[in-house]
Amino acid sequence: MADDEPLSTNNLISLIAASQGKKARIWKVNSKLITFVARIGDKLHLPLNSERLKKLTESYVVSNGKLKKALGIEKMPVTAEEGMRRTLDSF
Repeated sequence: MADDEPLSTNNLISLIAASQGKKARIWKVNSKLITFVARIGDKLHLPLNSERLKKLTESYVVSNGKLKKALGIEKMPVTAEEGMRRTLDSF
């Protein structure tokens, strides 16, 4: 998936929920609490640990410049949001 604008995780979750005809359930969790729980996960070798929490909460934005250059275009023909919507609707 590539676009000229970043797509947030919350937006992605909302798109997935909408494609299923449901309302997105996005929980707001206190960052200190979840960090504490992740540290417990480090000690007890649980699935939620500090490393996983970092991956879940950090931004992951990459350039699509090489792709656009290889295709000889200046702008992607479809936004990531529209592409995700089409993909999800196809299921």
